[in-house]
Amino acid sequence: MARLLLIEDDPAIRTTLLRSLRERGHAVAAAAAAMEGLQTALAERPDLIVLDLGLPDLDGRELLRMLRAVSRIPVIVATARDEETEMVRLLDAGADDYVVKPFTAAQLDARVRAVLRRGSGAPGTAPVLEVGGLRIDQSARTVTLDGAGVELTPREFDLLHHLALRAGQVVTKRELLSEVWQVPYGGADKTVDVHLSWLRRKLGETAQEPRYLHTVRGVGVKLSGPA
Repeated sequence: MARLLLIEDDPAIRTTLLRSLRERGHAVAAAAAAMEGLQTALAERPDLIVLDLGLPDLDGRELLRMLRAVSRIPVIVATARDEETEMVRLLDAGADDYVVKPFTAAQLDARVRAVLRRGSGAPGTAPVLEVGGLRIDQSARTVTLDGAGVELTPREFDLLHHLALRAGQVVTKRELLSEVWQVPYGGADKTVDVHLSWLRRKLGETAQEPRYLHTVRGVGVKLSGPA
């Protein structure tokens, strides 16, 4: 059973989702406004937050930034916009996934389970992976580089961890979209490119001068230690 926090101002949608998610075995709390949601998130530390963007007291994107400044709780954003640029902005701001309105409770539940599976790690995987000076602790969800901590968003961590599991191998963007973003039938390569760019920046490298993340043009990306 997952502990969820639903931040949604529409009473009809909130009531429907509360009932449907509880029927699917989740323990669900709800908030009707951004600041109420922030206070509840910090007090109760849910396993996952479902965040509507259209809130009465504060834009949901701003609340997402505030949450990411103090917490790594996974966040699924509910949005009425399905443009690629909007999705990329939300993911870059720290969202772990998104659902586009209108959506069903079954669709949301599937997204919740997928995000929580990614956070818990796959059975049989090593809790700590080391590639060169990178140390990736799956259990603690922490990364260090040459002994110094690297602050990553949940999505960046999942991306790096997936590449580390296949260190030395070229991983295609299609595989990354399928395994990290849970998009089984393709998606926007730009989403992967943007997150790789952010990840490179935090690892102190660039695409032109890579140390760990090496692009293989037309194929994918490979994680390997410095030569």
